[in-house]
Parts: sequence; structure tokens; C-alpha cells
Amino acid sequence: MAVMPGPSVQARALSLFMTRTIRPIADRIQLRGAQLRIVREAFDSLGVTPLPRGTKVRAVSEPHGYGDVHGLWICAREADEKAGAVLYLHGGGFVFGSVRTHKHLAAALSATSGLPVLLLDYRKAPEHPFPAAADDALAGYHWLLDQGIPASKIVVAGDSAGGHLTAGLLAELTRQRIVMPGAAVLLSPFLDLTCTQLDERDARRRDPYIPPNRAREAAAAYAGEVAVTHPRLTVLKGSKRRWPPMLIQVGDTECLLGDSERLATAMRMAGAHCELQVWPGQVHVFPAFYPIVPEGRQAIRYAGEFLREALSEELAA
Repeated sequence: MAVMPGPSVQARALSLFMTRTIRPIADRIQLRGAQLRIVREAFDSLGVTPLPRGTKVRAVSEPHGYGDVHGLWICAREADEKAGAVLYLHGGGFVFGSVRTHKHLAAALSATSGLPVLLLDYRKAPEHPFPAAADDALAGYHWLLDQGIPASKIVVAGDSAGGHLTAGLLAELTRQRIVMPGAAVLLSPFLDLTCTQLDERDARRRDPYIPPNRAREAAAAYAGEVAVTHPRLTVLKGSKRRWPPMLIQVGDTECLLGDSERLATAMRMAGAHCELQVWPGQVHVFPAFYPIVPEGRQAIRYAGEFLREALSEELAA
């Protein structure tokens, strides 16, 4: 397990700001009705972050045999559209977040990996509960295959709830015996929808951002009428033997840290390659804050290097 140096002054300031402002709001607000609309609008306002110079963006909206595929095709100036592609599944507790909130992160990953990114606009709960988002992720993967991109040159990546969709996609590909992507990247993944460890971790070290109650509420909204223990939702279980090389980046302030640790352990026990990086002092999905936090920029650069190496088959070998 790699441990990164830090935290920087900027990272400490971000953590303090979240502890004093974001977490108290998150403790009170509920993810439904008018309050959910406010959360969605507030997060969408983050989409004003400028993209790296030379980034090309085009909308994707196509019918597909596995379901309609909507999103943004994001290609950094340094990226090679013939080298492969990243399927990026954004976070937001399954109920908020959008291509608007995550296009800056997708563009940065495109720049460091040298790959174009399909930032998927999947359906969100509670309007579209499970399996809508999971099915959209599977449709996005098949869409990339249908563009002529070999599976070995496809990367699946996601943050927070998008990390669950990423792991769920890998599990579904395993169940259906479909060819696996070449690599995967998870940023602060939310994997255990039962949230069994969150209260204990939050009591030991208060998460600056994620209240356990909101995580449980988001999980219930996504699960809808099925139990959070449904086989397709319990992504920490099941065989990981065929899973591709994976990088997990997570902050040690997070109550979700245990999810990353458990997945890394499961993959290693199955003989799969998993690199877990726990970054000291970093908040939930800290790479998204790369414009202000230097560790975010370092993490994205490392993720790009990891993907270049993984797709060259050095890690897989």
C-alpha cells in the first residue's frame, strides 16, 4: 500500500473549510424533494471550472442495443483518440452530480492518460433507481466496444458512487463472461451500501465531508425497492480473479476508507493487481479539487502514468 506525503497547506485549509461549512450542512440536508434539487443545483454550479487549453468536447447521445448512451466525449490536446478510451462514471451518491460537475476532472484525466474520456450521463435516483445507472454503465462499455476500441485499451474509472458503478460493471462483466477492460481507477469509492463501518470510523475521526446518514440515504435511494444486499449491489463480494489492474486513491480523513481497503484485500487474495494509495489529510474525491490542492494534481498525474503502464500490459504481465 502506497502512502503519499502531506498534507499541504492547501489540503489542510480545504479540510478545515469542509469541516466547518460543508459537513454541518450535509448533516442536516436530506437527499429528496426540494432539498435534493438544491443540492443538485449547488453541485452543478461547480461546472464553471475551466478545462485545460485545447480540450475538445462533444456531446454523445445515441441509441444502443444495451440502452441509450448519453454523455460527453472529452479529448485533451495531448490525447490520442486511437489509443483507447476511458469510460468515466461520476460520483454524487447516485442522486446528484452530472457531466457538468465532472467534466474538468475527466479532462484532466484525459490529459495525463493520453486517452479520450466518455463521461457518461447515467440516469440518477430516486427518479431512476437500480438497476438504471448500472445498466447505463454496461451500455456505455458496449458502446465503446462498438466504436472499434479493443477491450484491452478501455479503462473504466469512477469516483464515490461512480466507484460502485465501476466495480459493479466489472462484476457484471465477470458474471456474463464478457471481455474485461484493460484497467480501472477508483477515486474514494463508495462500495458497501450497507454502510456498516461508517459510524465507527466517523466517530474515531470525523469525516470533513460525508455524514454516514447521508451515505445510507443515498444507498437506499439508489437501491429503490430492492435490498442493498442484492447480489448486483454487493460489489465487495464475488470473484475478483478476472478483474483488470486497478488503482484506488482515497484520503485518510474519509469514513469510506474501509471500502477501499476491503476491495484491495479482496483483489489481492484473488491474485489480481490492485494498488491502494491512502493520501494523508485528503478529503473525499480530493483529485476533483486539483485546481486548488497540489495533491489532487499529483494524484491525477499518477493515475495517468498508471493507466499508460497498465494499457501497455506491463502490469497485466
